[in-house]
Amino acid sequence: MFPQRLDAPQAYDIAKAMMDGFNRHYKLFRAESARAKHRFETQDWRGQQRAQRERIEFYDLRVKECVLRLDKEFAAGGLPMNVWQQVKLHYIGLMVEHLQPELAETFFNSVTTKILHRTHFQNDFIFVRPAVSTEYLQSRAPGALPTYRAYYPQTLERLPGILRELFEQLHLQCPFDDLERDVHLLARRIANRLEGLTLRANFQIQVLSNLFYRNKGAYLVGKIITGYTELALSVPILHDGHGRLLLHAALFGEDDMHGLFSFARAYFMVDMEVPSAYVHFLRTLMPRKPRSDLYTALGLGKQGKTLFYRDFLHHLSYSSDKFRIAPGIKGMVMLVFDLPSFPYVFKLIKDRFPAQKETTREQVKGKYLLVKQHDRVGRMADTLEYSLVAFPRDRFSDELIEEIRKFAPSQLEISDRDGDGRQEVIISHLYIERRLVPLNIHLQECLDKGMDDAQARRSMSDAVVEYGNAIKDLVAANIFPGDMLWKNFGITRNGKVVFYDYDEIEYLTDCNFRHVPAPRNEEEEMSGEIWYAVRPRDVFPETFAPFLLGNDAVREVFMRHHGDLLDPRFWQSHKERIQAGHMLDVFPYDAQRRLHAGHAPQRKREATP
Repeated sequence: MFPQRLDAPQAYDIAKAMMDGFNRHYKLFRAESARAKHRFETQDWRGQQRAQRERIEFYDLRVKECVLRLDKEFAAGGLPMNVWQQVKLHYIGLMVEHLQPELAETFFNSVTTKILHRTHFQNDFIFVRPAVSTEYLQSRAPGALPTYRAYYPQTLERLPGILRELFEQLHLQCPFDDLERDVHLLARRIANRLEGLTLRANFQIQVLSNLFYRNKGAYLVGKIITGYTELALSVPILHDGHGRLLLHAALFGEDDMHGLFSFARAYFMVDMEVPSAYVHFLRTLMPRKPRSDLYTALGLGKQGKTLFYRDFLHHLSYSSDKFRIAPGIKGMVMLVFDLPSFPYVFKLIKDRFPAQKETTREQVKGKYLLVKQHDRVGRMADTLEYSLVAFPRDRFSDELIEEIRKFAPSQLEISDRDGDGRQEVIISHLYIERRLVPLNIHLQECLDKGMDDAQARRSMSDAVVEYGNAIKDLVAANIFPGDMLWKNFGITRNGKVVFYDYDEIEYLTDCNFRHVPAPRNEEEEMSGEIWYAVRPRDVFPETFAPFLLGNDAVREVFMRHHGDLLDPRFWQSHKERIQAGHMLDVFPYDAQRRLHAGHAPQRKREATP
């Protein structure tokens, strides 16, 4: 229960210090995001990628600063609980007119949980539920940009002129190659998508005021409205290689937006004074996408984690199935469990690894951090990392509890926190990822149906081709997956193959790709053991085949489309290209979305490290 009176003299000062800490964080976060425009205009691609990596660390640094200040000025760790109750009430008051209240709540939780013992992580002391609404928030500052702008073409004939005005108002500080040409191409694409629809009196284009920046691209995001029809729209803007800009593609509809905002891609940089308003707008384009995913895609990962956990707790309240050991081949490094009714998997690092796995817990955590900070090019699943996560014990199968006790006992605690007999399972550290169908299971299901089944044969072939494409996209991003077995890749509902097992991941440029030496004598040729010297990070692509291509139908498709993956020269050439400073382009859309056939890359690419 909250106290009836606010009588702790230091409570307001503590709340103000915490809000000051958050304001400093968001000011720095927003400034770095705003500088993405200049980096785009000056084609500072290395700087853009460096900023994207460094911005991820901003939040934790500001939380640590705030904790240190509270300990130094208020001896915060020793304050009684009734003071913290009052701190929370004062903090709520400070959020009433705030433009980022939901982010401020999460910052409060992060700081508080660093100071208080976890037994106090309850609604009296942290924000388990939001306390301040983000509906209809907008800046009242003079000169502040609106969240979005609306343009009214009235007719399709006027559309090119309206589009020209729209792009000119972005105020990009470099010229377009031929904006008149591009807006006519874009207007034609829009007209084709609107074919068959009657243009109503409310025919308009709404676009978010600031561009979304990622790697080499700047993305206009908005929607077209006519009558009761709303059509999502995004237009990527790129440099043409000669210091000028062009509208590169036209993306329409929810599926294209999901590809652009995929959980397997790097985070955007966008300057947002009212982030909840951006998320609200994006939800109208992608109503199936959780708000947690959108905040994460905008670089606000902590807010994404907060909302994800709230959604998870809500799901637990309205479901009754039990957590279980995840289906599929068990890993040697990670223990994986899931809840059948929830579309995510929970992964924790085992305490001990088999002898062939020469790694440590800290090294594994380092690999996951590498993926978090790297450009995932649509091929590596993002992860949410949590500590001290509490689950209801009665939702865990006994088999799963025994599995954790056997392989990761240091990560498990079972307690009766409230003394009411209801036990909790507390996991010290875990990762949460989107659940995908393991590629080995998908292929086996196709093969079990038989190659006389045309649909199964086509599905198998598409998956094998996508697997090779995924590896080549990772190579373009300077990533060697390490363990390339089918079981370490998953397939999405749209048939896209994504990598998700990171304990052996390496930078491509750190690996040595070698041919298997020819045996020097008959004894070596007949030996079942490796007769040649193997140094750390040596890779022999010719040895991939026995592990991947045991099935003749799979082998035929793989060799026809991706046989070069078994040739060391493929890997060596890409390593040399990256070492020479060349950055391949990786686009989050297919070739048919492009407006200019003459500017087509060899493969669909968006800028990668």
